[in-house]
Amino acid sequence: FVTVVTMQPSQLSLVDWRRQVNEMYAAVRDDPDHERAHARWRQARDRLFREHPQTPLMADDPLRETGLPYWPYDPAMRFEAVLLPVEPEEDRVFQAGDDGELLMKLIGRVELPETLGGSLDVWWLHQYGGGIFLPLRDGTAGDGSYGAGRYVLDTAKGSWLGGADDRIVLDLNFAYHPSCRYNPRWICPLAPPGNTITARIEAGERLQP
Repeated sequence: FVTVVTMQPSQLSLVDWRRQVNEMYAAVRDDPDHERAHARWRQARDRLFREHPQTPLMADDPLRETGLPYWPYDPAMRFEAVLLPVEPEEDRVFQAGDDGELLMKLIGRVELPETLGGSLDVWWLHQYGGGIFLPLRDGTAGDGSYGAGRYVLDTAKGSWLGGADDRIVLDLNFAYHPSCRYNPRWICPLAPPGNTITARIEAGERLQP
């Protein structure tokens, strides 16, 4: 016999949200003009946040009309980083509300350019089929960007900019606020100490100027 699985409208809209996010980043990777790709990414995010049923924005959030604010694109914030080995440590378990427990495993570290200084830990999220997770809390946190930090990569959700072998393409212009910045419905894994730097990264999504 055939088992029919009935999906609710909210589940179908979540599938569509993830599809559109994946397509959005695929378009970024395909465009050799990085600043143009960033502008198109912003437009696509604004449309999703304004129109999609899965938007984290509240119904009366003025960002639906104005769009999400960003610092101007800075080419110096795009670079390739080598994934450096780290000492193994116990996996971290994070309580994520409706998503249950998220399991994070430390898989490496990347050095930032000398102009920024410091390094960032690189994590593997076991949920959603697995993916690289790179949060960031920099000197703008609470004074220009969300106080709990931003995400640079969350590849399980589609945000992958490229890389091969032991190298990862990072573009801090694509750093974005997690959904919990907009709506208490979400509980987001935030930047641990190894993903916190003192330099101000005035690139990517910001709070209202």
